[in-house]
Amino acid sequence: MARTHTDAPALGITGMLRWGWTQLTKMNTALLLLLLLAVAAVPGSMFPQRIQDPAKVTDYIKTHPGWGEFADKIQLFDVFSSGWFSAIYLLLFISLIGCVTPRAIKHAKDWRKPPARTPKNLSRMPVHRTIDIDADALTPQAAIEDAAAILRKRRYRVQIREEGDGQYSVGAERGYLREVGNILFHVAMIGILVGVAVGSLFGYRGQKILVEGETFVNSLIGYDSFTPGTNYNPDWLNPYAVTLNNFQVRYDRQRDSHTYGQDLDYNAQLTVQNPGSSPEQKTLKVNEPVDVGGTSVFLSGNGYAPIVKVTDGEGKVAYEGPVVALPTDGKYTSSVVLKVPDARPAQLGFVGMFLPTGSYERGAGIPHSVDSAPANPMLVLQSYSGDLGLNSGQPQNVYVLDTSKLTALNSMANQNGIVLDAQHRTATLPEGNGTIEFMGYKRYVGMEVRHDPGQNIVLYSFVVAFVGLIVSLFVARRRVWVRASTDEGVLTVEYGLLARGEDPRLAAEAERITDAFAARWGLEFAEEPSSEEPTEKTEGK
Repeated sequence: MARTHTDAPALGITGMLRWGWTQLTKMNTALLLLLLLAVAAVPGSMFPQRIQDPAKVTDYIKTHPGWGEFADKIQLFDVFSSGWFSAIYLLLFISLIGCVTPRAIKHAKDWRKPPARTPKNLSRMPVHRTIDIDADALTPQAAIEDAAAILRKRRYRVQIREEGDGQYSVGAERGYLREVGNILFHVAMIGILVGVAVGSLFGYRGQKILVEGETFVNSLIGYDSFTPGTNYNPDWLNPYAVTLNNFQVRYDRQRDSHTYGQDLDYNAQLTVQNPGSSPEQKTLKVNEPVDVGGTSVFLSGNGYAPIVKVTDGEGKVAYEGPVVALPTDGKYTSSVVLKVPDARPAQLGFVGMFLPTGSYERGAGIPHSVDSAPANPMLVLQSYSGDLGLNSGQPQNVYVLDTSKLTALNSMANQNGIVLDAQHRTATLPEGNGTIEFMGYKRYVGMEVRHDPGQNIVLYSFVVAFVGLIVSLFVARRRVWVRASTDEGVLTVEYGLLARGEDPRLAAEAERITDAFAARWGLEFAEEPSSEEPTEKTEGK
C-alpha cells in the first residue's frame, strides 16, 4: 500500500514569534545566556579598553596592523558597550523576566486554590498509615475535624470534604513558601542585572595620587585617570574637596620576623569638605573607605615623594616640589621619573630611585633600601638633556622617560650618577645645565574614588536572593490526606503523605502526625509504626 506524506502546516509569523518566545523564556536558555555573558566578558580583560586607556588602544592598533583594525571593527576595544555584549545582556534580562513572570502568576493562582482532592487509594502514597479505633469512641466527622485541627496547627492549609457513605476526608498542603523562595531568587537575579547595568551606565571610577598637604577637588581635571560609565556626564561630579593632612605608618620591628622592616598598618588623616558644609576630619584606612559626596574613597596604595629643586643653566628655578616615586619592593625601593620642560638652555629629564633607608656606594652593586622607614633617605638619579617630546601632541606616561632622543649627562654606567642624601643635598649638572637639590620627602597616598549608583540595588538583591535560596532549600512542599470511615463497629483513620520533590523527612513528618493523633484521641499503640514499612496498620486501644 502506498503511503502519502502530508506536509506540516506552516507556523506563520505569529507562530514563529510564539515559538521564539517559548525558547527564549526557558530556564536552560537563561543559563546558556548567562554562560555566554561570562564568555563575552573575557575579551574585556584580554584587550585594552578605549574607555580606560585610549592611548593603549591606539598603540595596540599600530603594533598589530590588520588584526588591530579588524578587532576595532568588531568592538573588542569597547567590549562592555558593544552591540553584541549589550544584546546578550538584554536577552538574558528578557529571558529571566519571561521565566519568572508566568511562574509567579501560576503560583499566585495555586495559592488561592484549595488542596488537591483526596485520592481514592491512599495506600499508593509514598508514606501511608492506618489507625483503627472503636467506633463508639469517635465518629468519622469528629475524627476528620480533629485531624484538620492538628494539621492546621502544623501550618497546613486544610479543606474538609464529605465523600458520602459515612466517609469524611481532609486534604492538606503546606510548603507554598518554597516556590515563593524560588521566585524571589530569580527576581533577585533580575535585580542584580539591573544594579550592574545602572552602575555601568551611570557610575564612574577615578584614581588620584595625593601628596601630604595637597588638596584634591572632585572634578574631571583633578583626577590622574578617570573611567566614566557609558552614560555618565562628568558635569555631574559633586565638587567636594579632600586634603591629605598626614599619613601614619606602623612598621614591623620584630627582629625574628620575616617581614621585619616592612609596614604593617597605615592610615591617612583627611580633611573633607562638601559644598556648603563645614570641614570634617576623617581617617582613611585599607578596606575602610570614606564616604563623601555620594562616592566612596578607598586607600589603594602609598609611597614616598622626594622633594627636589631644579635650577637650570640660566639660574632660574625650573622645578620645585614633590615627585611621586613608585615602590618596586616591600622595602619601598622606589622608581623616580622627573621631566623638566621649562629648563633652559635645554629641557632636562631625570630617572632613578628613591631609597627610604638607602644602601649604596658607587660601583658597589645595585641601589636598594634595607628598610621601609626613612632612616637614611637617598636619591640616586641619572640626568638627561634634550627635547622631551612633550610638545608633539602625543600622550606620554608621566612615570616613563623616553631617553632614545636625549643626551645623557649623568649615568650610573659611567660612575658619575647623582647620589643625594642628608650630607650631600645638591649636585651640579654637567655642561652648564644647572643644579638639582634634594630638599626632603613627603608621603603620598593612592586614592580610588568610586561612584556606583547600582551598588545598593545589587546588595539588596543579593540579600533577597540569599533568603530566597535558603527558603527554597529548607522549606518542604508536602501534601497530606486523611480519610475516616466506619466498618463493623471499627473507625478506620487512613492517611497518606506525598512530597513535591525530594523530601527525606517525609517519614518523620508522618510519625509526628501519628503522635499528634494519638495524643488527641488518647491512644496507646500496640505496635509502633515503622518508617521502613509505610503501609503498616496500627491499632489503637
